[in-house]
Amino acid sequence: MAAKRGRTAQRLELGLQLRQLRENCDTGQGVGMTRRQAVVGLRISEASLQRIETGSLNFRYVGDLRKLLAKYGVTDEEVIESLISLNRDSNHQDWLTQYRGLMPAGLPGFVGLEPEARSMKAYHPTVVYGLLQTQAYALATHELHKPVEEYTSEFVRSGVELRMKRQEVLTREDPVKLHVILGEAALRYPVGSAEVMREQYDRIEELSTWDHITVQVLPFRRSYRSTNDFAILDFGDRFPPRVQADSAWGSVSTSDKPREVARFQRRFDAMTASALPPEDTPEFLNRLDREL
Repeated sequence: MAAKRGRTAQRLELGLQLRQLRENCDTGQGVGMTRRQAVVGLRISEASLQRIETGSLNFRYVGDLRKLLAKYGVTDEEVIESLISLNRDSNHQDWLTQYRGLMPAGLPGFVGLEPEARSMKAYHPTVVYGLLQTQAYALATHELHKPVEEYTSEFVRSGVELRMKRQEVLTREDPVKLHVILGEAALRYPVGSAEVMREQYDRIEELSTWDHITVQVLPFRRSYRSTNDFAILDFGDRFPPRVQADSAWGSVSTSDKPREVARFQRRFDAMTASALPPEDTPEFLNRLDREL
C-alpha cells in the first residue's frame, strides 16, 4: 500500500491545479493570465502566488482563494470546495514540521515529497547518500560538523532521527525505486571509527541486493566528477519530476523546470555509464573493508 499523501504533496497538488487554471483561463483578451494580473484585489502578493503555485505555501484566507477561482472562471461548486478542502488540509502539521528548522531553505519541500516519489536517482561524490547511511555513520557526520556549525546535542539527535525516518521510503510496503551513484571519495573518506565505516560498507552491500535498490560506485579516473550532490525525484504521472542540488555553500536549490531536470538526468545517465556495474559494488566495498 502506498504511503499516505503528505502535506507537501497536497500543497503541490493545489499549486499545480491553480497554475493550470491561471494559464488556461479565458480573459476575453486571450488565454491565460499573469500572476500580477491574478493578485489584483487580493491580500496576497505576486511572489506569494508564485510560492503557492510551486507548493511551498497555501492560502491564509480562504476568501482570497475563492476570489482567485472566480477570476479564473471556475464556477463548479464541487471543484471550488475540493480546492478549498485541499488548501485547508495542507495547512495542518505533519511529521516533517518538527524537523524544518534542521534543514536548509528549499530542502523541506523536497524531503516532504520523497514519500510521494515512485523512483529516485542520486549522485553523491563525497559522502554516503543519506538514505543509505547507518545511524552510526549519520551521527558521525553530524558530529564532524558540530564544532564548525555550533550544533547542539539536541540538534544532532534530531538530525540523525530525521535521516533515519527518511529511509522509511525504502522499507515500506510500496518502496521507492532507488538508484544511487557514490563517488569513490564518499566511500574512502573516514567518518567516525573504522568500525563505523565497516558497518556502513556492510549496510550498502546489503541494500544493493534489494530488488528496488541499485548502487554503483564511480571510481577515481578521468570520468570522476567532483560536482555537488544532486537527486532527482520521479512521481510518474502525478507531478512533474523534480531535482534537488546542493551548492558548495551548503544551500539547497530545487526545480521542476523540464530543462533543469533534463540537464541533471543527462548528467546522471553519463555517470551511470562511467561507473562500475552494480554487480561490482560488493567486491569494491569488500576491498575497502580490507584496507581499514
